[in-house]
Amino acid sequence: MRYAISVPQLIPDGSFQPENLRAYLDRAEALGFESAWTTEQLLGSAPNLSPIELLTFAAACNERLRFGCAVFVTPLHNPVHLAKRISTLDQLTRGRLEIGVGIGGRNRMFSAFDVDPADNLVTRFNEGLRVMKALWTQPRIDIDGEFWQLTDATMEPKPFQKPYPPLWFGGSTPAALRRAVRHGNGFFGAGSSTTAKFAEQVRYVRETLAENSGDPSDFRIAKRVYIAVDDDPARAEQRMATALSDFYGEFGKTLLPVAVHGTPEDCIQGLREVAGAGAEMILINPLFDEAAQMERIAAEVLPHVD
Repeated sequence: MRYAISVPQLIPDGSFQPENLRAYLDRAEALGFESAWTTEQLLGSAPNLSPIELLTFAAACNERLRFGCAVFVTPLHNPVHLAKRISTLDQLTRGRLEIGVGIGGRNRMFSAFDVDPADNLVTRFNEGLRVMKALWTQPRIDIDGEFWQLTDATMEPKPFQKPYPPLWFGGSTPAALRRAVRHGNGFFGAGSSTTAKFAEQVRYVRETLAENSGDPSDFRIAKRVYIAVDDDPARAEQRMATALSDFYGEFGKTLLPVAVHGTPEDCIQGLREVAGAGAEMILINPLFDEAAQMERIAAEVLPHVD
């Protein structure tokens, strides 16, 4: 089992402390986490820092951890801009970058992103991914798409990793999981999915891999887990419920069943269930007291999951 840790990303105005992030990342490395991950939330009341800029700063603070975002909602991005930013960050990190991509849902303010809500988001997603992969791998690009057109275009430098950073796909529907197998290097289960739902998704991914003669060892499976450890289970539950509501708004009030919370023994059992559902990497995501939670989870929970 591999473990990743979330990068503290909820930063109220004026409260960011660079030295705290440096210490957190160095400690994560010392505790054995292999990578550190952000989310992307462009609009919302939660004070969520932008992932590319935060990852760039984080990578400058630590020379060994890998870094990733799960996930970029790529239909809301211009793929040329996003491809350039990802390629640049992969160069700056000397190939320590991983990228999650997803379509996202329709409950978004599309007008803020110059996206017509009547557009076929799947077509936009697929075409944008095609543009990014072409820019990362081809010396000259000619694409006459529905949304983007490039004629004899080129982008340098290419990503440090060849052909490009590992691509993780989010999503939950069978169509999304098939896209992950066809076009990606891994599937990343959402923090907002229950373990039972994740287990169903993993079964479908593995069936699709087998049908396409894919090598399971070449395709990784991970899940984000919101987690809170506390000797007082009721306090852990209450703090987790509040944190989910603060992050997700009204939707967060329904999400307590997806989280792992309680005593160390409760959290061990919860993570064992995630591992048993098929996760090969678990992204540990505390939503409050990140440094203290990371210490307790690493010391009292993770050694007992395998």
